[in-house]
Amino acid sequence: MRWYKNLDANGRAAFTASFLGWGLDALNYMVYTFAIAALINVFHIDRGQAGILGTITLLTSAVGGWGAGILADKYGRVRVLQATILWFTVTTAAIGFAHSFAQIFWLRALQGLGFGGEWAVGSVLMGEIITTSLDRGKAVGTVQSAWALGWGLAAIMYTLLFSLLPENYAWRALFWIGLLPALLVLYIRKNLHEPEVFSKTRAERDVAGMRASPWIIFSPKLLRVTTLASLMCVGCQGGYYAVTTWLPTYLKTTRHLSVLNTGGYLMVVIAGAFCGYLVGAYLTDRLGRRANLIIFSILSGISLVLYTEVPLSNGAMLVMGFPLGFAASGIFSGVGAYLTELYPTDARANGQGFTYNFGRGVGALFPTLVGYLSQGMGLGVAIAVFAGGAYVLVLVSTLSLPETKGRELGAIRV
Repeated sequence: MRWYKNLDANGRAAFTASFLGWGLDALNYMVYTFAIAALINVFHIDRGQAGILGTITLLTSAVGGWGAGILADKYGRVRVLQATILWFTVTTAAIGFAHSFAQIFWLRALQGLGFGGEWAVGSVLMGEIITTSLDRGKAVGTVQSAWALGWGLAAIMYTLLFSLLPENYAWRALFWIGLLPALLVLYIRKNLHEPEVFSKTRAERDVAGMRASPWIIFSPKLLRVTTLASLMCVGCQGGYYAVTTWLPTYLKTTRHLSVLNTGGYLMVVIAGAFCGYLVGAYLTDRLGRRANLIIFSILSGISLVLYTEVPLSNGAMLVMGFPLGFAASGIFSGVGAYLTELYPTDARANGQGFTYNFGRGVGALFPTLVGYLSQGMGLGVAIAVFAGGAYVLVLVSTLSLPETKGRELGAIRV
């Protein structure tokens, strides 16, 4: 990776921190998707309530992501990144001690604040460290690939814990694994410093006695970008969460696969996701930010329909899991670099935090709607309807946004 070899010590530390942070963020979020079936049995809740537990984290992550972005523009990327990691670490582990639906609900809500903030700050941090726009998509997209590794670790731990422990203890142990990211904060404190472009902009702002308003992203010059980018993120994340939140339950209850088989099928999907992230990272620099999003949204829609609506054998479903994971995850590789290049430095974390997490907040409604409607139309159909509509939204909004390939961050002005 040429772009990685060209990084200085701080750049490599930023990559390590962002990569591990996003991977562990994925682990802490995705363990819930594996615990859904157990929570339904243990707490006697229905699919609609299980969907609410998935939705509430995504809703509060919208608040956490925007808030963390505003704070990162004011106080720095590194300091806020540490705070968000500690927050979602503690709240995830605490879920393992819950004894009621209400307790899990509120802890999942608190978890979302840190979950949303970590991506917003880590993505901006990595985007600003890369000085050339020709490598920014590869770098940020490679960081995004860590999500597949965290998801894969969650699948492995699910398979092991639910095979070795009684269900009532296995789901708790899954959440206790969430303590792992706390160790990452020690690494960040020792090795990571602020990006040069941010430090320079803040110094100039301090000399001039200026402070960027949190509402700058809704100013006349940025409002159109903020609106369209938010809709694009709604589509990307609404489609993704409609699929991934319910996929383990779909395989177990609709396809009637065992714990071991469910874990095996999901590992194929996750392998596809990892490859999708890396290919998307390459394509977003090669073809452009918009082309990458358009290609992957079309691929996502096609693979989704085939996986949920076509009567496939279990063997065919195993094979189809790879393109499903490839497309649904590869679409995100270009998002981080794209959002970084749409905003000026003094509003970058604010704008990126708002748009991405607004998408996450609205997309959060999709798992709940899938859960409720699946009781009447079937889980596979419900997933296809909401995820398919989401990818159409990605197409429409992306076609209305400008291409940013080649933009230098310091040259962007309000």
